[in-house]
Amino acid sequence: MNRSSSHRAGRIAAVAAVAAAVVSLAVHPAQAQGLADQILSEYTAKAGRAASAERGQKFFATNFGRDLGFSCASCHGALPTRAGKDQVTEKVIAPLAPAANAKRFTDRKRVEYMFRMNCMDVVGRECNAGEKADVLAWLVSLKP
Repeated sequence: MNRSSSHRAGRIAAVAAVAAAVVSLAVHPAQAQGLADQILSEYTAKAGRAASAERGQKFFATNFGRDLGFSCASCHGALPTRAGKDQVTEKVIAPLAPAANAKRFTDRKRVEYMFRMNCMDVVGRECNAGEKADVLAWLVSLKP
């Protein structure tokens, strides 16, 4: 084997190793649903009351009268099993419902960050644990 063939074989092996590592990090949809259910349980416990998918859907669709007049559904869509679109940047937003997007609700820090940021923009304050539990209960109930 000459030097360039050996180098190419080494690069191919490295690429294969990276690809295998990436595949191993992928979240299976059932695993994502389980993580979302765990986060929902934590919010429900903090709220001290049962979560309501009905309240969550209503909250998601409510315009809270903020400057831009948005609701969660304004960007995520009335049916968050489909892609949405940011109303300001026009950037496409991946589906929010865990059943339609296995990457959703798999990182507690990111979930908290996104709730904090979006609640401040849409509601004008941080959402409380009950509101988060209700919205997540509705999102977890949706099927693609």
